[in-house]
Amino acid sequence: MRYLHGADTVVPEHLTGGFFEGWASPPTPAVHLRILQGSRHVVVARPDGDDRVVGFVTAVGDGAISAYIPLLEVLPAFRGRGVASELVGRLLAALDELYMVDVVCDVELVPFYRRFGLQPLTAMARRRYDRQSGAP
Repeated sequence: MRYLHGADTVVPEHLTGGFFEGWASPPTPAVHLRILQGSRHVVVARPDGDDRVVGFVTAVGDGAISAYIPLLEVLPAFRGRGVASELVGRLLAALDELYMVDVVCDVELVPFYRRFGLQPLTAMARRRYDRQSGAP
């Protein structure tokens, strides 16, 4: 598995195969690419000898003291192989100089993020499911 920082060599055709599992209106591969390109930090996982993306993690932030991790996705066929752990570990290493790195996650994912030194805090969120696809 290759882990690359950035999305410079990613095209929409590399982003197919089941990302955003369970979303009622998932982003298209073109919108998915816009998400990667608009993020301050991106790490993608690609199988050796293959250009398709099988996992990714993004961070957005102010470039000075804070970042937020909005998305971590691994295709179902590649789960259970340490891909998500490697993605998060590499992202957190890239963000190591920052004061705070936050993620909002479902309660069942708290043990996963604790392994990286993150701690549970209270969070608030708004979800506009009618805009989930990223379409205007």
